[in-house]
Amino acid sequence: MKVLSVVGARPQFVKLAPIASAAAEAGVEHLIVHTGQHYDPLLSDVFFEDLSIPKPTVHLGVGSGSHGVQTGAMLGAMDAVLDEHRPDWVLVYGDTNSTLAAAVSAVKLHFKVAHLEAGLRSFNRRMPEEHNRVLTDHAADLCLAPTEVAMRHLADEGLADRSIVVGDVMTDVLYQVRDRVLAADAVGLPGYAAGEYYLATIHRAENTDDPARLRAILESLGRLDRPVVVMAHPRLVAKCAEHGIPLEQGALLAHPPLRYPDLVAATMSSAGVVTDSGGLQKEAFLLRVPCTTVRTETEWVETVELGWNRLAADPADVAAAVARPRPADTDAEPYGDGRAAARVIAALSEWSAG
Repeated sequence: MKVLSVVGARPQFVKLAPIASAAAEAGVEHLIVHTGQHYDPLLSDVFFEDLSIPKPTVHLGVGSGSHGVQTGAMLGAMDAVLDEHRPDWVLVYGDTNSTLAAAVSAVKLHFKVAHLEAGLRSFNRRMPEEHNRVLTDHAADLCLAPTEVAMRHLADEGLADRSIVVGDVMTDVLYQVRDRVLAADAVGLPGYAAGEYYLATIHRAENTDDPARLRAILESLGRLDRPVVVMAHPRLVAKCAEHGIPLEQGALLAHPPLRYPDLVAATMSSAGVVTDSGGLQKEAFLLRVPCTTVRTETEWVETVELGWNRLAADPADVAAAVARPRPADTDAEPYGDGRAAARVIAALSEWSAG
């Protein structure tokens, strides 16, 4: 069996790591296509180094652009890649433009598509990520759901007969990295004591494209009761420069993006996380760190239901959400037991034969 993984953004590289490992253990031929959607080395290259992921077989080097330009460039390049390698499965990850482009190219050329992290829904149709997820799920031959909630969404959309629950592969790699960080006694962010700071990431278009909203978010972070270390994602830096908004103000301090093990260590030692990232919401929950999500909704509803995540649609609500009491401890495992990747490879093998 030959599996071709298509990835292009930071969360996808994290998810790719356990898949690459599980494929190698099972003796599956596994090829990697890097679209180049994230091209900053700290959001791309270092993940392959830190997580021991094999080098990509193909690098499309697409880079930035509007949704249409970026997706179109990937779509145009994928046809030749698929024709050359002719995989049994094209495995796509999450909700990015890379995911949609690879899925559309594959189905039009009659290659089987499996969607990892299928069935998640924000029900916010203003988000391009929501369209990417829905379209990919309905195009896919196999939907690999991370949770029972995601599986119910797929069933509601008539996709139950080609969907299965495998668990969340990001849980696999997070637990592995967490254990390495603890063993090395590397928990923390240099220059800060444990619990002395908040960790923040802001990058989504809905929070950065509107100057008034971006300004309000940053001002709210700047008014928090302890230092707020914000990861300076290239999109955030560019939008602050474009709109003339200072990235550092009040309690807010900019920091270059962290390598994944360092991000895990910094999250574990923080007093809390403020983010609009889907991945970091879940990582905070798995590490049992309180999270505040600057969005109107989340795909990871379990984090909210269990009290470890609170939505702050209005930037004015961030301070109260951050200051809330620590949630009750829980042993719940809505995202699986850390062995999802092996189930993914087994499912691809089973469905390939069937």
